[in-house]
Amino acid sequence: MKMSYFNWWSAGLCAGVLTAVTVIVYIEDRIGWGVAGIILTVVMATSLLIFLIGTPFYRYRAPTGSPLTPVLQVFVAAIAKRHLPCPNDSALLHELSREECTKGRLLSRTNNLKFLDKAAIIHNRGRENVMAEKESPWKLATVTKVEELKLLINMIPIWFFTLAFGICATQSTTFFIKQAIVMDRNIGHSFVVPPSSMFALVALSMIISLTVYERLLVPLLRGVTGNERGISILKRIGIGMVFSLITMIAAALVERKRLDYTKQHHMTMSALWLAPQFIIIGIADPLSLVGLQEYFYDQVPDSMRSLGIAFYLSVIGAASFVNNLLMTVSDHLAEKISGKSWFGKDLNSSRLDRFYWMLAALTAVNICFFVIVARRYTYKSVQSSVAVADGGDDVEMASVANTSKYT
Repeated sequence: MKMSYFNWWSAGLCAGVLTAVTVIVYIEDRIGWGVAGIILTVVMATSLLIFLIGTPFYRYRAPTGSPLTPVLQVFVAAIAKRHLPCPNDSALLHELSREECTKGRLLSRTNNLKFLDKAAIIHNRGRENVMAEKESPWKLATVTKVEELKLLINMIPIWFFTLAFGICATQSTTFFIKQAIVMDRNIGHSFVVPPSSMFALVALSMIISLTVYERLLVPLLRGVTGNERGISILKRIGIGMVFSLITMIAAALVERKRLDYTKQHHMTMSALWLAPQFIIIGIADPLSLVGLQEYFYDQVPDSMRSLGIAFYLSVIGAASFVNNLLMTVSDHLAEKISGKSWFGKDLNSSRLDRFYWMLAALTAVNICFFVIVARRYTYKSVQSSVAVADGGDDVEMASVANTSKYT
């Protein structure tokens, strides 16, 4: 159920987006912004009421202090023991017993970033020395705490190499809509599609893609690969990146054709030409965006789940800043080299197609680096025996707890 949660949550969100860019936008254009505002107010009031009714039934995770403190403790302990040889036998490293572990799950030792394993070395194995070291977490860390720090460090390159996808996804709410503004959006003789309603193609494509992925592809792939998720999380994200690359290529080709058509015929092309790029990015989003949600939630330490969602949101936010930086730099270079801006107020005198080709090239290079990092990535590995769940009062059996097999 956890594996399906983000798929259905995103599908529900897309249903809201689809309603917003069709029904609400139509009411704003044809009836009035005041009426649309009243409708949205009623919707938000209803949502707030449902939220308040459900709040007492929510199971909160008991706070356990700052999640960053154990990270610093592992660093301090590892640096203090930097001259000690790191044993190959995990039994020689400090770990809590199952009776001592009352919250969270015990993680298995992995072979990457072995320097940090030194934080779990018991320097002198005499009884009194062991007890003294255990009293200070700044001198001795558990294998689980070390592995949690490794998880965070391993996430940094994954986070970085997903920014390119975020940049591509940003275009669907910015330049794709701007293209729609200058194109023919007439349906029949009287109805004109609002530019923002073109985003309905993305929302509709996402809903269909998520449903097909969850109901058809996952069960099919599960039988082929033996992976409970169908395919691993990082493979899902990588496939989404490939679709974002195809989106940028399609967008560049359509924009080039639009410029040529406008120049030759002195009239605008139909906005339906934009449908492929909206639909393809709508296929990429369920793979990469939803995959990122699941990845950061699943792979962060158990005590940092809220921080994991923050990592996911920061990809979109940071990608928007990088997108603006790319626009500024590329526009400056274009004006310096050719004397013509890529981003004029009038799209017919701009070269948005070149910007799309640049994004396609950057995405292609980025995918290569992402594949290298993903192939070397080590997933969270929970010790394969009875593990205590997050709430402290539930028990997960080994077949569920051993996530390294299914991620």
